[in-house]
Amino acid sequence: QVQLVESGGGLVQAGGSLRLSCAASGLIFSINAMGWYRQAAGKQRELVATISKDGSTNYGEAVKGRFTISRDTAKNTVYLQMNSLKPEDTAVYSCKAEAIKRKNYWGQGTQVTVSS
Repeated sequence: QVQLVESGGGLVQAGGSLRLSCAASGLIFSINAMGWYRQAAGKQRELVATISKDGSTNYGEAVKGRFTISRDTAKNTVYLQMNSLKPEDTAVYSCKAEAIKRKNYWGQGTQVTVSS
């Protein structure tokens, strides 16, 4: 099992920044990739960013150039630095760990609200 605990969400004005954190514990060795997804009210969940075991990253089109995913392997933590936030970035952001045997683990989610 892998446990994920997110933090860092909140309310910010448009143009501002936030940094989300996702701390993993448990069977860390089984994780192949971690990422952030978001779901706005009334919309489907969408990819924000992922980072693989080899450090390669992938971003959703809506956040390219504004968001940066990174990790601290010593702390088993993945970060999402969000800059130039827009009201349309308002959503519940959830951390996901993709592990061996195609197991996926999710955090509880953290609310990000961007006011105009």
